[in-house]
Order: sequence, then C-alpha cells, then structure tokens
Amino acid sequence: MKALLCKQYGPPETLVLDDLPDLQAGPGEVVIDVHAASANFPDTLIIQDKYQFKPALPFAPGGEVAGTIAALGEGVTGHALGDRVIGACGWGGFAEQVRVQAAKLQRLPAGVAMDLGAALVVTYGTTHYALVERAHLQPGETLLVLGAAGGTGLAAIELGKLMGARVIAAASSDEKLALCRQLGADETINYASEDLRARLRELTGGRGVDVVYDPVGGAYSEPALRSMAWNGRFLVIGFTAGEIPKLALNLTLLKGCAIVGVFYGAFSVHEPARYQALMDELLGWLGAGRIKPLVTAHYPLEDGAQALRDLLDRRATGKIVITTARGRAAA
Repeated sequence: MKALLCKQYGPPETLVLDDLPDLQAGPGEVVIDVHAASANFPDTLIIQDKYQFKPALPFAPGGEVAGTIAALGEGVTGHALGDRVIGACGWGGFAEQVRVQAAKLQRLPAGVAMDLGAALVVTYGTTHYALVERAHLQPGETLLVLGAAGGTGLAAIELGKLMGARVIAAASSDEKLALCRQLGADETINYASEDLRARLRELTGGRGVDVVYDPVGGAYSEPALRSMAWNGRFLVIGFTAGEIPKLALNLTLLKGCAIVGVFYGAFSVHEPARYQALMDELLGWLGAGRIKPLVTAHYPLEDGAQALRDLLDRRATGKIVITTARGRAAA
C-alpha cells in the first residue's frame, strides 16, 4: 500500500510518499481500505511535533477516514468484510489502508458518499459536542462563530441553525462570508475590515452574544469575550491562528459568563456511551440530508502535503478531502 509518511518532524513539504506492506488486523481491530481521509488542522500540528499526541516515527497523518473493511481482527463482532464505515484513527489515515479500533468505527449511512463520511467525525463531532454538551445552546440564542469559513466554522453554522440559534459568522474576507451566508448564517462580520466589538454591539442591540465558538484564538478572542451576554458561554475549540490568547479573567466576573474547554477526543474516552449517542444523532442527520459537510477540494494521496499547506496558510474553506487510488478504483 502507499502511505504519505512523516519520517521527520517538519512542515507538510517534508512528508514522503512511500510503499508499505498491507496491514494486518490485531485483536479488536479492523483494517480499512481507505477511500477518503479528511484533512484537519491537528494534522498540521502532529507532523511538527506540536500536538498532544505523539506517534512514533514514521507515521502517516490523517485522523479520520471513510472506506470499506478489508480485514477483521480477533474478537471483532458486528462488522463484516466490505462494510462501508467511517473511523476516528488519530493518525494513519493518509494511506491506502489504516488500522482502527473496532469501537471507533461507525457505519456510513446508505447513499452517503465516502468524502462526506470522511468529513464528519472531527469537525461535526467536535462542534455537535461543543454546542450540545458544553454550551447547551438553546433555540433563539445568538451564536457567534469565529473562523466561520473553515471546516469547524461551517459545521458550527449548520448545526447552530439546525438547533434554532441565530448565527453570526465572522471571517477574514467577503468571499469567505458569502460562503457562510450560503450555509445559513444570519449575519456576517468581516473582522479584517470591521471592528468586531462594534459590529456585535450593533447586531445584538448592545445585549451581546450567548455563545462564542472559537476555533481560532489569537487577536479576536478577547473582543469576542468582551461581547458576551449575561450567562454567556465561550467555547475554546482550538488555536488555528497559532497564538493561545491570554484572557483577562475579570471579564468572566463582569459578564457572568463561562469559558468552556472542548476536548472531543477526551470526551469519547471518558463518556463513551454519551459520545455514541451524539454520533448516532449526527449520523441520522447525515443520512437524512439534514446536514451535509461542504467539501471544497479533493486531493489525491500524493498531493496530501499541499492540502495541509493550504490549511496552515489559512487558504482553505470548508473541508479538504484526500482520496486514494483504491477508493477511486472502487468508485
């Protein structure tokens, strides 16, 4: 099989396409023939040794995949060869095969394309958990989404609207904001050319926003926190800007608001039953067409480094999906 390997820590350009033996499934594992793998911001961190998980070198990045089961390990039940599945693998997905714990597999609903399945777990799963479990978002509340044109941002717009919220999308260009409106955003703010706090004050009549969804960090976190409504919830998703903001905690006292961390991977470990219940709801929505990840680019496996470079340089909108020759042949 072919795999795009990180053999030494560094930028995406250091990744190497290599040939490896096909994989064998260990106890409790399945081997998936990868048809599609989603590119996510953590992939850009793990190859630079900047992520909380540190697999041994060499390894392939790629934390979520869609494909068909090629092999079953000892003790695996409830799955069969050829099943269409999606899986959270942490890393290893930028390859023609990946090993995944059977407990981390989900059956892909009938009729749903592989690329859409590959784009579900990380961005939609994280966002669903954030809005439902961590923010307890209610119908009629106002949700501010920072970095709204990225994969997680667009998921937050779509899920926020599905949950009955008024959604304000903030991004760095008019082109990106047009995409946000296409996905259902009620209002938009170009924070590269507009004053974020002033526009939020205007759009909320001075009341502020109930929930902030922040996958970006950096310079816009504090003005967003200062724009919270009473009893607001500020969701810490990630730091794609590269800077972890240092926020004045007196703002939480003055606003009566909460800063809430969102660590989806840890949630899946600590609360597996609740994790599965949320995933079942997402898969139901996906199968019924109530949500549809916006895949804006497809890269063949050999060009996977360019996909990660696009993420690092913040050129990407929506989801980027890596495809393999095995997946294209099956299609």
